[in-house]
Amino acid sequence: MSRTLRLPLSLIRAAACTGIAALTLTACGSGSGSSSGADGSGSVKIGLITKTDTNPFFVKMKEGAEKAAKENGARLVTAAGRFDGDNAGQVTAVENMVASGVKGILITPSDSKAIVPAIQKARAKGVLVIALDTPTEPQSAVDALFATDNLKAGELIGEYAKAAMKGRTAKIATLDLAPGVSVGVQRHNGFLKGFGIGEKDPAVVCSQDTGGDQAKGQTAMENCLQKAPGINVVYTINEPAALGAYTALKAKGREKDVLIVSVDGGCTGTQAVKDGKIAATSQQYPLKMAAEGVKAVVTYAKNGKKASGYTDTGATLISDKTQPGVASKDTAYGLENCWG
Repeated sequence: MSRTLRLPLSLIRAAACTGIAALTLTACGSGSGSSSGADGSGSVKIGLITKTDTNPFFVKMKEGAEKAAKENGARLVTAAGRFDGDNAGQVTAVENMVASGVKGILITPSDSKAIVPAIQKARAKGVLVIALDTPTEPQSAVDALFATDNLKAGELIGEYAKAAMKGRTAKIATLDLAPGVSVGVQRHNGFLKGFGIGEKDPAVVCSQDTGGDQAKGQTAMENCLQKAPGINVVYTINEPAALGAYTALKAKGREKDVLIVSVDGGCTGTQAVKDGKIAATSQQYPLKMAAEGVKAVVTYAKNGKKASGYTDTGATLISDKTQPGVASKDTAYGLENCWG
């Protein structure tokens, strides 16, 4: 049963000494340290570690995990970094959860490579570790991955943009995430694949990193417009970056003649599609990722069967302006299934 627990003062002090102050923790069970992964009531204890507890995507993921834990008679303990990239905080969370006797840990890695040693130690103690949303590097560092196929998500909006631009010469700006981040690289490459062009294609006239941030997205779009005023297609890593791009384009009076496509499917972004600020987005489903992860840990606790490999939790193209040959759902569907 999912519930909030109070930590004994001795554990709180010990946690502070090991750097747990770098984390936001909720529902942390006192735990016995037993490898059974069950508390005194016999319920399975499951850990969820997200990148932050403020991003709507991870808020929805936590909701999904809490609901699934309740439905499956499990107990959820959660932790989140203070910021996206707080690997040290996630390492501490893994160590504390293992010590408390969790049967499995669900984690969205802030640093796909740096978190691996902590995961390896957890697995060596019999803890099932499942990555959600973001794969580790290598992916085999965890038992399983439940995530959006980000390459496919990018491909969907690339196909949409190509169809929408039929008969016109595309001048594309890509507003990306950050160098080397797997989610951003996959979405970017998927967009290019869907559009039918390569990385060095002259159709791509500007590329800027945004960190997925709205203000940085606006600045990146302003920079691109200075470099290539004729831009008519904008790919963005996520919808905050897309809305930043829209703001910059509107300031130039170009918001109606530039096609913006994105990925995520949050409620704010899906509403922006409905409002005509974004032409299309690929919607992903964090609640499903978490729910499937919880079920996998419960199954492992019951019969020892481990989840393995990659499970695609789906992506759907959302747009109210359909294009021939490109499957999509309208914003009514998108708003029913959005997060945030």
